[in-house]
Amino acid sequence: MLELVRRLVREEEGQGMAEYGLILALIAVVAIAGLLILGPKIRDKFVDVSNNL
Repeated sequence: MLELVRRLVREEEGQGMAEYGLILALIAVVAIAGLLILGPKIRDKFVDVSNNL
């Protein structure tokens, strides 16, 4: 049992993957927030361009 705990502490691959997952989740949250904030402004620009055509 003690050897299993030592092996889990030494293996850092799972920790690295968790860190990548957290970074990816943070990027997704920032992207969603940016789209929610800028979405209406971008839509209005497309509507203006469409109306001018």
